[in-house]
Amino acid sequence: MEEQNRGFFSRLKAGLSKTRNQIVSGLDAVFTASEIDEDFYEELEEILIMGDVGVHATQEIISKLRDHVDDAHLKKPEECRDHLTQLFLEQMQPDEHAYDFENVRSIVLVVGVNGAGKTTSVGKLALQYKQQGKHVIVAAADTFRAGAVEQLHVWADRAGVEIIKGTQGQDPSSVLYDALQAFRSRKADILLCDTAGRLHNKKNLMEELKKMNRVIDRECPDVCRETLVVLDGATGQNALNQARDFNEATPVDGVILTKLDGSAKGGIAIAIESELHIPVKYIGVGEKAEDLQKFDAKRFVEALLTKNEDGSEEGEQHVDA
Repeated sequence: MEEQNRGFFSRLKAGLSKTRNQIVSGLDAVFTASEIDEDFYEELEEILIMGDVGVHATQEIISKLRDHVDDAHLKKPEECRDHLTQLFLEQMQPDEHAYDFENVRSIVLVVGVNGAGKTTSVGKLALQYKQQGKHVIVAAADTFRAGAVEQLHVWADRAGVEIIKGTQGQDPSSVLYDALQAFRSRKADILLCDTAGRLHNKKNLMEELKKMNRVIDRECPDVCRETLVVLDGATGQNALNQARDFNEATPVDGVILTKLDGSAKGGIAIAIESELHIPVKYIGVGEKAEDLQKFDAKRFVEALLTKNEDGSEEGEQHVDA
């Protein structure tokens, strides 16, 4: 397990290398400035915004850093480095109840645009939950994308879990209804529902998701609910806009940030939490089931802000808990 975690961290760190190099090189320059003045804050602000941290999150971080500098009577920019790292952690740390839904009977709606890794994420979670001894059912309610049902079927077979599916173009809510009946009658622990990933008509999307939520309210009113939005980590500010759109359609409880093994724009994780108050709960760095893991803010900030002493991109330096 430790070796698996090291491999995951290495891929995460490699995936965030472009963002990290941009941020770290900028920070190295600004922290060697002679004094903490307005130029220092302006340069720091520019570095964070260019790193996809987002305007809102950046302004909040800078404001808190100013307060810390004043309270601690700091004079040299280098003295701000550790506190800046701590501010990143504070922005990204999920609260202690973020994963409560995993420990009770729950229904999980997984939403997101096509191509972000939504169906694959459902499959990976199904396999992981099954390996934890849970009775899992998956619902293939993305009836619009060609191949979505077949793709989820492959994952369901791999995980050894039951799949409830309909036909191409079928009303997603009717597939969900059938899945809810199976969830109740089989006394399953968790129902994972893949949903259609359309954003070309936001009104239709909203109505579709509202209808699905009404079906759940009617059929399983006492079961824990969780809605996760899957976002492509390489799309930067576009991912933030997608999260906002889906959160308007149905309240979102958390983010699955995928494709962080590519040219990821990792700062977006901070922007989403800061602007929408939606925590990142899972991150993905590859195609295997173990390449999707719970979000570890300390590890993420380490991958985003630190390099090895030798300057390489492999291995790790651990941020103390």
